[in-house]
Amino acid sequence: MLKIISVLILLFPTMVFGDCTCESKDTEHNKEAALKYKLGSIASILVAGAFGVSLPLLGKKIPTLRPENDIFFMIKAFAAGVILATGFIHILPDAFDNLTSPCLKENPWGKFPFTGFVAMLSAIGTLMVDSLATGYYQRSNIKSNQVTVHELETGDHVHGHAADHVHGHTHATQSHAHGSEELMSSELIRHRVISQVLELGILVHSVIIGISLGASQSPETIKPLMVALSFHQFFEGMGLGGCISQAKFKSRSAAIMAAFFSLTTQSGIAIGIGISTVYNESSPTALIVEGTFNAAAAGILIYMALVDLLAADFMNPRLQSNLRIQLGAYISLLLGTGCMSVIAKWA
Repeated sequence: MLKIISVLILLFPTMVFGDCTCESKDTEHNKEAALKYKLGSIASILVAGAFGVSLPLLGKKIPTLRPENDIFFMIKAFAAGVILATGFIHILPDAFDNLTSPCLKENPWGKFPFTGFVAMLSAIGTLMVDSLATGYYQRSNIKSNQVTVHELETGDHVHGHAADHVHGHTHATQSHAHGSEELMSSELIRHRVISQVLELGILVHSVIIGISLGASQSPETIKPLMVALSFHQFFEGMGLGGCISQAKFKSRSAAIMAAFFSLTTQSGIAIGIGISTVYNESSPTALIVEGTFNAAAAGILIYMALVDLLAADFMNPRLQSNLRIQLGAYISLLLGTGCMSVIAKWA
């Protein structure tokens, strides 16, 4: 009995910690099959992302997709739901798994909630970038408007006093038009900042996810991840494309932003394929780096989805004054979060 008890005591720690091998498992997987799925992922994600981000940008040719239409609120709410679920359901849990892995030292990783801390800091950082960028654009716009007004007043004095009555009427008209232009300009600036900060957050998490997929050597892991990423990339692209459309960028700028979005995940996959021979996803360094970036990306996406996409649209007077659009947007939001959450069962 003493021998049996001694053996059980010696084996118990191994049984408890048997799930954490902290060693590479490359030999157990079919690398050739994995490479085929990776190349397929590059193609499918590229097509899905390019198609999704292009649809809202085609609003000039497709009236239904224009930001002025009611359906646009519902499409954007669905896309925002997908982005929100990506942050909460897909990326944040992975970050928790990475930074609480038994392969990491208990001190400090087991004694402080680094995942939530990094996500919180990234959300605050995104808020700061959002606010600073908006303030910068507004100050630049005010300066340019002041220069324009000064030029108009100078021109008025040159014309003399003979046309004072006409100029008075003109000034009144210009003041009204100037107020309308300021309101439109403020909204335009906000949309431009939102689209640029949103793309920044998307680029960060797309590269991290792409590297993770490219470095994986398990076909069983890559297949569902490929489907999930294609679905996610399509609707995330629609959300970004909608923001770009509302920002009214020039065609060239819009095309560059769309191209960056479409190619970022593929770049990450290519990097992952390149380092797959030396990459060990269970090494402490890989877990810390991947977990930190995942937590940061989750914080950015959650902030952008809630504050810049959903709050901006759901507080819009046009949506609040129409119960039918409100209900449609709520249903679309729940469908978006629901669809992306269900996919988490497989990827």
